[in-house]
Amino acid sequence: GQTGKLMYVMHNSEYPLSCFALFENGPCLVADANFDTLMVKLKGFFQNAKANKIESRGTRYQYCDFLVKLGTVTMGPSARGISVEVEYCPCVIANDCWNLLMEFMQSFMGSHVPGVPSVFGSKHDSAYSPGDTMVQYMELFNKIRKQQQVPVAGIR
Repeated sequence: GQTGKLMYVMHNSEYPLSCFALFENGPCLVADANFDTLMVKLKGFFQNAKANKIESRGTRYQYCDFLVKLGTVTMGPSARGISVEVEYCPCVIANDCWNLLMEFMQSFMGSHVPGVPSVFGSKHDSAYSPGDTMVQYMELFNKIRKQQQVPVAGIR
């Protein structure tokens, strides 16, 4: 009788021993890599949506104190978009270095630099964590999923 809440299980190659579970409009749980095994054992309580698998694979670059990851976002067999992740390694308080990140991204992305991520709004002066990165990937993946659902009409 209850409506189901979505939980997304995610992995990040930067943290190979961790598994991230993001709840719809909720917290990010960080567990060890065996979390997937636990979810298989709980399949009576959760419905697996394999058809919704989406991933970003690409190349990792380091330029001085910046880490840049460029990836192709794929859903099933087809490419759906491109992801750009930029990290300023010496800083752990995201709001303290956002202007520097913007300036760096403008040097190679021009006017395509994104706005302040929603994660920054809730963090204020606290340390940035890997879970925050996963939340941003989830937001990106959800945008890409929604774009796919929009029917294309009127093309000549």
